[in-house]
Amino acid sequence: MEYSAEQSVDIQKIQKKIVRQRLGIEDYLRRFIFILIGLGLFIFLIYPISINLVNSFENKAGEFVGLENYFDYFSSSTTSASLYHSIYISMMSMGITVVLAFIYAYGVTRITIPGKNILRGIALLPIFMPSLVQALALIYMFGNNGIFTRLTGINIHIYGPTGIILSEVYYAFPHAFIIIIAALALADARLYEAAQSLRAKGSRMFTTITLSGARYGLLSACFVVFTLAITDFGAPKVVGGNYDVLATDIYNQVIGQQNFQMGATISTLLLVPALIAFVLDRLVQRRQVSMVSTGINPMGPKPHQPFIQWGVFAFMVLMAAFIISIYIVVIIGAFTQYWPYDLSFTLNNFTFYVAGTQHKGGAFVVLWNSVQMAFWTALIGTMIIFFSAYLIDKTRGLNTSRSVLYLLSITSLAIPGMVLGLAYIFTFNDPANPLNFLYGTMAILVISTIVHYYTVPFLTATTSLKQIDPEFEAVSESMNAPFYRTFMKVIVPVSLPAIISVASYLFLNAMVTLSVVVFLFVPGNELASLSVMLLDDAGETAQAMAMSLLIIVTGLLARGLFSLLTRGIERRSQAWTQR
Repeated sequence: MEYSAEQSVDIQKIQKKIVRQRLGIEDYLRRFIFILIGLGLFIFLIYPISINLVNSFENKAGEFVGLENYFDYFSSSTTSASLYHSIYISMMSMGITVVLAFIYAYGVTRITIPGKNILRGIALLPIFMPSLVQALALIYMFGNNGIFTRLTGINIHIYGPTGIILSEVYYAFPHAFIIIIAALALADARLYEAAQSLRAKGSRMFTTITLSGARYGLLSACFVVFTLAITDFGAPKVVGGNYDVLATDIYNQVIGQQNFQMGATISTLLLVPALIAFVLDRLVQRRQVSMVSTGINPMGPKPHQPFIQWGVFAFMVLMAAFIISIYIVVIIGAFTQYWPYDLSFTLNNFTFYVAGTQHKGGAFVVLWNSVQMAFWTALIGTMIIFFSAYLIDKTRGLNTSRSVLYLLSITSLAIPGMVLGLAYIFTFNDPANPLNFLYGTMAILVISTIVHYYTVPFLTATTSLKQIDPEFEAVSESMNAPFYRTFMKVIVPVSLPAIISVASYLFLNAMVTLSVVVFLFVPGNELASLSVMLLDDAGETAQAMAMSLLIIVTGLLARGLFSLLTRGIERRSQAWTQR
């Protein structure tokens, strides 16, 4: 059927009008979703932190007192010492951890040593264990009646700064290792070849090329370890003794003395160094990315001098043995009658009281609570995070909305868990708040965990999406396909490995989280990590070890399932990436 020139023009106008109408509807839909996600982050992140800040300027009667709480805090040498303690612990943990992680990462990436894959896997094992569990295991090893103390007669006085630092190093080591190993992988082999042609010594190449090239990664690792150490609550709570830090100070003020305003004051002080470290880390990461060029020739492992090669290998074996020993101690403690006096085998440690409530199923009921919470955190969090990352990265225009939502999405990384948990008490325990019905439910635990761990999976999703050609969206628009169909039919299948990675991160962290939920649980909703703390407070360390073992086994099984799922998806739906 033929059309006249005028009819063809009219048809084209009608088609363009339909496309404009469709794009207009989609534009409104995008704006609505942007507002919805931004509103959620404001309600569950920015607003609670603001309420927490306001409470730091009020007294117990709710009257405005200005900086009086801060003056009271610093006027007492007992309480203000916790600020110095936190900074000291964090600085020491940062220095020790980064040095150990660098040597370990250097051995994995640059030196030809046996068992490299096994050593790499062992380095990541502390991720599956809450920090308070590591502290408990250290007490079993280095306490007054610990294995090491009884065998050698040497008491390192684990209760106090020594124990906290040792626990924080163990806790933060895999995080620093991951960052540094990525930084070392960016080295350009051409620089080393040029240095060798100029007859530069190995020590000079190490200082001028290796350390210089990895400096941004090392700085980023420093900031991450500092933040982890200064915001951690589990290790200082278990092994700190009378050596208070900011995180335990907040807990003592809120739970011990019911002084919520002073808790808000201390949490504000805790927020400052964490926020500074976060800002510096973001600046460092931007500089690190700018060092990567398209013509880079990656530096692989090479033989070194025997003294260096086998010295680093011996260090890695010792470090791996120490990491594994913590796991062994947890296993022994879980099945021991009464450490260290009655080492007979028992299964009774898996049935216990938690928060004054007798659970018929013992530890497994509490573990099931954690699994449920982690499942919903992974499911809901992955959907929200990945879709918001897609909208921010793939939307054309709406620059202001995208920038605001991106800023909100990375802000949670700077908020310590203790601060967020206390802020939720002020916000959602208020009867005047329309969302008051959430308080004391499993939902508030899921929401707080998603918000607390929001940034890292968001950045993971954003990085994955940036690798997808933006022409997919252009082609979809030319074919009159709505963006949500493109998202479901193209983006999601292509990004499935990244989506599973996000879900895995959220699930594993939800299983071991403590600081963000320690103020929010109620009897009946106890989580496994909280139960470990409660049992340790009650002096039931054997039961605490049993609960810890269940957390570890669950985390390892979940990681294995996620890995199998990823491999299956890569074989079936990602085969095109191998062509």
